[in-house]
Parts: sequence; structure tokens; C-alpha cells
Amino acid sequence: MYRYENGRRYHAYRDGAYYQPNDDRQAKVGSIEYVLDGPPARSPVCRMSGTDMPDRERHHVWLLTLRDALFLAPLQDPQRVLDVGTGTGLWAVDMGDRYPSCEVVGTDLSPTQVPYAPPNVRFEIDDCCSEWTYPENSFDLIHVRGLTGSVGSWPKFYQECLKHLRPNGYLEQLEFGVNIHTEPDRTEYDEIIKSFGPLLVEAGERMGKTFEIAEHMTELVEKAGKGPDVQTLPVSETFWGFVDVVTKRFIWPIGPWADDEQLRELGRWNLKNWEDGMEGWVMALLTRIHGWSYEEVQNYRAQLLRGVKSRELKAWHDVCVVYARKPE
Repeated sequence: MYRYENGRRYHAYRDGAYYQPNDDRQAKVGSIEYVLDGPPARSPVCRMSGTDMPDRERHHVWLLTLRDALFLAPLQDPQRVLDVGTGTGLWAVDMGDRYPSCEVVGTDLSPTQVPYAPPNVRFEIDDCCSEWTYPENSFDLIHVRGLTGSVGSWPKFYQECLKHLRPNGYLEQLEFGVNIHTEPDRTEYDEIIKSFGPLLVEAGERMGKTFEIAEHMTELVEKAGKGPDVQTLPVSETFWGFVDVVTKRFIWPIGPWADDEQLRELGRWNLKNWEDGMEGWVMALLTRIHGWSYEEVQNYRAQLLRGVKSRELKAWHDVCVVYARKPE
């Protein structure tokens, strides 16, 4: 069962819990290396057809950001991995290919995963904001990517991660900031570009799901499981939490304006990500939460894309990676 709205299809499981569509318009058929001229995609799943094109573009942008690494945490040989919010499952499939002895479980609200995967990869429909049903101390790595605006209680979520990681296992989370930065900061597109982040942040505040997790997740991970107010852990463990918390910060250019070759390639892919993905990012938020019409959303999308593609300015947004270890 699905929910149809403004010409887009949304998941019906936990209706309204996630703001992006899961429809066939997202499932563009074709090979991603033909989207742009340049080097072929590094990831084998980037050559799959029938998967979510914006999701493939984001996956490739993350691979470029991490220089082809699937995770930054200092894990040598993970044997059991959970990918929370797996989407179309591209990261999980890559992980299964690269670590054939590792069992990879990908969870999401919608059954939109790729139709084929390595035998060591499986997908499940689940809501990460509900009580987790896995045995405690189950995973060497819990991977979280792109859940900004999707989680009502991050402290509770991180406590679940703590409980379900094995001792010395790692949580790794990757998120992008929604505020767009520009240089120079005064052009005809200032107002439209600088409105994007605040619109999403306000929508998130009304829903009770922050769009600023990239800015706050280091602090929240450091606090996870600590303090006498934590109710989901045994009393004896209320002062026990993550250790060795590491934060890495990057930028994602929007467009190929950077002098650095890697950032320039990343910017080309990220611009395509914005062109293909922006309608899905904002349609539900602007119509359901802000009360805009379909036509107003399309006009806003066109104006904002015109701004970030302008040669008058350089546009980018921040991204953040945090990983942390569960102690023995």
C-alpha cells in the first residue's frame, strides 16, 4: 500500500514518518556512468539499472567524499553489519561485495531495494524509530547515512545503537547540512538560495524531526547512554556510552566550480543529485507543512536550481561523518 500525493508516491508503512517519495519516477532505468562525461563510477552497483537515480548519485558522491571507502571507522574485518535507512540498498550491496564473509542487513520503511544482491546481504522493512528487535550485542558496525529530518529522538536512536553493537563495535553516521553557503554572498540569487535551509529546518521543527543533525550529532553521540535520566538502559549502565568519538567534516560543491580536481568531480555529481532529487526532498515538506501549492513548489525548485547553477557564484553545503566505538 502506498500514499499518492502531488503526483508522487510515498510509503504507507508508518505513513508520514519519512518525507521523500519512493515512486517509479525515482527509479530511472539506465547506467549511471552515462549521466555525465568523465571517469566511470567506482562502485559496481553504480552500474545497476532500475535503481533510484538520485540515490545512486548520492551514493557516488559519498564514495568520492570518502575516497572510495565504505566506512572510515578503524574496523579490520566486520562480520555482521546493520545499514539503517538503506534506501535502495546500494551501500549494503557494495559492502556485501567487498566483504563476502560479512552478513549485511539493510533496513528501511519501504521495499525499494535493488532486485539482486550478494547472498550475504538481506533487506528488511523496519522502522528504526521503533523498538529494535535484534538481539543485543549483535553488530560490528551500524551504518547510518542520510537520515536528517527522519528521526524524532536521536538520543533514543543512539541508545539503541549502543545496545545492539558488539563490544568494540562502531557506529558510523554520515549526514549533509541543509544550509547552502555561497561565495560571493551577495548576488541576485541570495534570497532564494538562503531560504532553502531555513525552510527545511522549520518544517523539521514542526514535525519534531531535526534537519540539523549534521551540526549536532557529535555532541549527541558523545552523550549517548550517559546520565541518570537515560531510561532505556539498565541502571548499572547509565554512565556508559560511546568512546573514541571522531568527527570528519567535508564540503559538497554544487556544480563543477572548484579548482581541486576531486572537488570538481564531486560538484558535478552533486549538481546532478540536486537536479534529480530536489523535488522529492521538498515536495511533501513544503505542501504538507508549509501549505504551499504544487505549482509554488515547482516554481521555487526552478528558481533555486537556477541560482545554484549560476556562474556568478560558488555554492556548497557541509557534510559530516562521525564514528564512535562501543567500549568492551
